[in-house]
Amino acid sequence: MSQQYDNYLEAHRYNVKKAYQWIAANLPECTDVLATRNIDFHDCSKNDFNEYAPYDSYFYGEEKSQEVVDAFNYAWLLHIHRNPHHWQYWVLINDEPGEGEIILEMPYQYIVEMICDWWAFSWSKGDLTEIFKWYEEHKDYLKLHNNTRAIVEEILALIKSKL
Repeated sequence: MSQQYDNYLEAHRYNVKKAYQWIAANLPECTDVLATRNIDFHDCSKNDFNEYAPYDSYFYGEEKSQEVVDAFNYAWLLHIHRNPHHWQYWVLINDEPGEGEIILEMPYQYIVEMICDWWAFSWSKGDLTEIFKWYEEHKDYLKLHNNTRAIVEEILALIKSKL
């Protein structure tokens, strides 16, 4: 366990909460009880050993051997499958080639948490507008249900208008 990773986790969770508190204060129509609860327990799975140790080694270890990279990739897979605020959680990859991928609609509370997760990095950099550039650069890659994308873009537009 490294103090650096512990500090990162603490700061990230703090910034996710700050983002949500800003939304609650400035856009109360975008909050709900379930989103509030999710924010309080954001990324708790990163404390599980099978996520914590690989993340710590990958980001704060001395070397990135193939073993470290493979362990991190497995931990990241576990993380996105344990945490429905990640858009990847909602991508269903079917066994049958003809069925392909199905992009499922995200429940509202996870959309809000996902935005706060993204926005936390802007808070850590001290540039609250950075999220808009990040979203523009990534939006074509993000596999979001059309309704989910519309809600994401609506909330981002509301944030932008209030900043």
